[in-house]
Amino acid sequence: MSKVIAGATMSLDGFIAGPGESGFDLLFQWYGNGDVEIPSDSPNVPASRVSAASAELVQAEYAGIGALVVGRHLYDMTKAWGGRHPLGVTTVVLTHQRPADRPEDDENFVFVTEGIEAAVAKARELAGGKNVVVNGGQMARQCLEAGLLDEVGVELVPVVLGAGKPLFAELSGAPVQFEGPHTVVQGTGVTHLRYRVKK
Repeated sequence: MSKVIAGATMSLDGFIAGPGESGFDLLFQWYGNGDVEIPSDSPNVPASRVSAASAELVQAEYAGIGALVVGRHLYDMTKAWGGRHPLGVTTVVLTHQRPADRPEDDENFVFVTEGIEAAVAKARELAGGKNVVVNGGQMARQCLEAGLLDEVGVELVPVVLGAGKPLFAELSGAPVQFEGPHTVVQGTGVTHLRYRVKK
């Protein structure tokens, strides 16, 4: 059965973004500090170049992804990745209102307005038995609160942001325990950690 996985790149002090959506240049340095190219399906996002250790892990994980779930904030912030997500799979966008410039769903983006459960259910349907990946931050928190999340992936980078947005901000029902890490991979400028949600 497919899994619902949340993932995020995180600073040593636990932030996935700095104050005012800053710090991404520091958090995502590992996407450009290696020798192995990871192609991008987005016209606006260049290919990544990561270390061999990172590439071995993420390429295997990317192959297992069937659909994504993101929030409207990220969709707007990235300008819809130029029309296609870099991973090249259908992206389910949870939103209060469909964008005016996208009256119909297509193979790139599907819009859901009925809440996180409906968004994950739609993503599972689209994923065709593969895994569903939920973007970090608010979507990950909502999935965890709803009991939908199976695993969490953290790309831990050696930077301290001092303040910003945590991975599971304002989580109700805390504390929540995880099992693992069941995977630890040391890349260049990043440590990849994988945890299972204890249910």
